Amino acid sequence: MKSTQHGAYLLQLIQFRAINAYLLEEEDGLTLIDAGMSGSTKGIMRAIEQYGKPLTRITLTHAHGDHVGDIAQIVEAYPEADLALGARTAAFLRDGPFLLPDEPQDKLSGSYVTCDVQADRTVTDGDQIGSLRVITTPGHSPDHLSFLDVRDGTLIAGDAFQTLGGIAVSGVMRWRFPLPAVATWQPALAAQSAAHLLALKPTRLAVGHGRVLDDPLDAMTAAVEEAGKNTRIAVYG
Repeated sequence: MKSTQHGAYLLQLIQFRAINAYLLEEEDGLTLIDAGMSGSTKGIMRAIEQYGKPLTRITLTHAHGDHVGDIAQIVEAYPEADLALGARTAAFLRDGPFLLPDEPQDKLSGSYVTCDVQADRTVTDGDQIGSLRVITTPGHSPDHLSFLDVRDGTLIAGDAFQTLGGIAVSGVMRWRFPLPAVATWQPALAAQSAAHLLALKPTRLAVGHGRVLDDPLDAMTAAVEEAGKNTRIAVYG
């Protein structure tokens, strides 16, 4: 597993040149955001050991298998770490994915997984996980969350955006790497969530698939505008 430092706090962990997890440095330790594909645990643990700080928090952007990985193994290896999950993600991991009556009833796509983990706490929009502000960003999946580091403006956006194969909002096809689009539940809702993230004016964009972008606003704006045209909605409305 390759690792790349971005700014003062963020370490990108890259699996198979296509799948990202992240470690975020805090004063009291490290926060793990996502866990890659199954089989990535040793690489993640090695990165934590090399950093030289304890793992104090664990969270997930959503419950697709390429983000959940072997989360149960990581939780078992770091029992003191606070597992903070969106309530919907926690339910998906426990019971499998489901739709609520007031949600678009489009078919759920992607490799949802279930596993035996119990969240220490559930979080929702506006909550904090260390220095990360939780942002609900449904669209790619019903349970999708993004995270903004309030210290330096780094946005960890999961699959709300991709940069592998070209920057795009979730649901917009990039033929060089089509999987995020294929696995998207509701493209119009994804476009609205992406517009909300753009309005936060992040200084850095870290995604689930592809390179981290510094000064990403121009690229994000173009991607959001394209998504709005594709879904025929007013993404700035």
